[in-house]
Amino acid sequence: MGLITEVLLLPFAPVRGSLWTVRQVLTEAERQYYDPAAVRAELARLEQRLEAGEIGEEEFDRLEDELLDRLEISTQRSTGTGNGTTP
Repeated sequence: MGLITEVLLLPFAPVRGSLWTVRQVLTEAERQYYDPAAVRAELARLEQRLEAGEIGEEEFDRLEDELLDRLEISTQRSTGTGNGTTP
């Protein structure tokens, strides 16, 4: 950007900084949410809950499907075959 553009946009610098911060937090949250190791650990805890009788078969199936979807998205992101979003 040129000097004049920078001077004109100076009042918006706090907003641009805030947006950058929000993007960084969102990126890290997505990284943790789709982390394969974290998803596998959640799958193991889910199976333990089923075996302990804390949840029923129907709830287990629903939650397992959600976790497997997250794992699939994680795999797509790592191989670059996702929906066009950057990992």
